[in-house]
Amino acid sequence: MKILVVSDTHRRDDNLHQVIDAWKPLDMLIHLGDVEGSEHIIGQWVNEGCKLAIVRGNNDFFSSLEMEIEMSLGPHRMFLTHGHYYNVSLGVEALHREAEARGCDIVMYGHTHRPYLETIRGVTILNPGSLSYPRQEGRKPSYLMMEMDEKTGAVKYRHYFLG
Repeated sequence: MKILVVSDTHRRDDNLHQVIDAWKPLDMLIHLGDVEGSEHIIGQWVNEGCKLAIVRGNNDFFSSLEMEIEMSLGPHRMFLTHGHYYNVSLGVEALHREAEARGCDIVMYGHTHRPYLETIRGVTILNPGSLSYPRQEGRKPSYLMMEMDEKTGAVKYRHYFLG
């Protein structure tokens, strides 16, 4: 199963469109917020059968998107959030505690525009970074590919950078 994870595109969609085209066919696209209206057209860019999971970010002012999503994927329980309500700019501790409390072993967030991937006490915490306004050293637009073996549930994660 091939899952594209992105965040913080802020309606600057050229890089998102490019990444989708490069990785098609996708099984799922997860957008972790600050999509700013593009949530209505992303479904037209992905292949048929690609599932979408999109949460609302702090800049999605007039959106009817969910603030958070909990979902199962194979043997995994995932928690998706933009992250601003968990003070992720200061660290992932509160987000980790929330994932544990919800019984989730994978938590995904955006907001910081910085790629992040770490497993803490059995919970994998990840941020794909931003495809439009990166803030990490080198400032290259980034995203994450998650590949899950559907038979075993084993997951591999990899950040990719444009440019």
